[in-house]
Amino acid sequence: MRRAVRAELGRGSLLVACSGGADSLALAAAVAFEAPRAGVAAGLVTVDHGLQAGSADQAARVAAIGHELGLDPVLTLDAEVGSTGGPEAAARAARYAALDEVAERLGADVLLGHTLDDQAETVLLGLGRGSGPRSIAGMAAVDGRYVRPLLGIRRSTTEAACAALGLTPWSDPHNIDPRFQRVRLRTEVLPLLDDVLQGGVVPALARTADLLRDDLEALDVWAATEVVRASTPSDASGGGQLEVAGLIDLPRAVRTRVLRAWAVRVGAAPLSAGHTAALDALITDWHGQGPVPLPGGVHVFRASGRLEAEPHEQE
Repeated sequence: MRRAVRAELGRGSLLVACSGGADSLALAAAVAFEAPRAGVAAGLVTVDHGLQAGSADQAARVAAIGHELGLDPVLTLDAEVGSTGGPEAAARAARYAALDEVAERLGADVLLGHTLDDQAETVLLGLGRGSGPRSIAGMAAVDGRYVRPLLGIRRSTTEAACAALGLTPWSDPHNIDPRFQRVRLRTEVLPLLDDVLQGGVVPALARTADLLRDDLEALDVWAATEVVRASTPSDASGGGQLEVAGLIDLPRAVRTRVLRAWAVRVGAAPLSAGHTAALDALITDWHGQGPVPLPGGVHVFRASGRLEAEPHEQE
């Protein structure tokens, strides 16, 4: 645990996001041990979602542990949980909104306690949703201000660390509630896969995510280069025309990335799979079809071997 944390201490001031569960509690203890030795300022933040009876008391207990560990500052945030996307997604959105605000205000990076087991669950959720390789690539170790030092560490290790340090983790009732998909993956699906495939499923899924993330990063870099190449000279900094020549010969994975990136540059909102396919047809299945309406009030049409974008009032 301490070795994992030590590798992330060159980033400036840090906040540990801590729920009081074994993962984040062990992370907080490791940071409290390592940060002073590295001369790094490190605090703790806990978020009260207000979704369970006694949640304020639990947040106060976590804050007390933060003080005992010597972390500073220790902050308790209240999150306003909506209903969009179901209870899990709504709680997550509210939590990250609260963390974003305090991290921006303090100019700190936020350490999260996601483990190898969490990564495996995330990969399975992505597979089940059929939402493409980016979701199957799981969580990144560094994502902007968010850092996940424990993605290579099993949950059993965080539990053992807490036991070794005499820390008593909080058992969140939501973590055993079968209404939540992630709970059923953890308690039913992964144990069954481990049994059928004779072990090693969790690290194998996490390893798959790592390999896929490398591929995605390479494709993104390739696509960014192609956006610059295909933009007309006067529009290379983000204008509204894209040369068709050369795009048709690109692998579809690269070409669709080019189209999505270019569409956002010319004012469209992020595209759905249907919008991307319609744009791609202007290149690969051109037969004189009309403009493609995109979210954000932009129409794209093909003329004289170019894709061109123009504003269009949404009805």
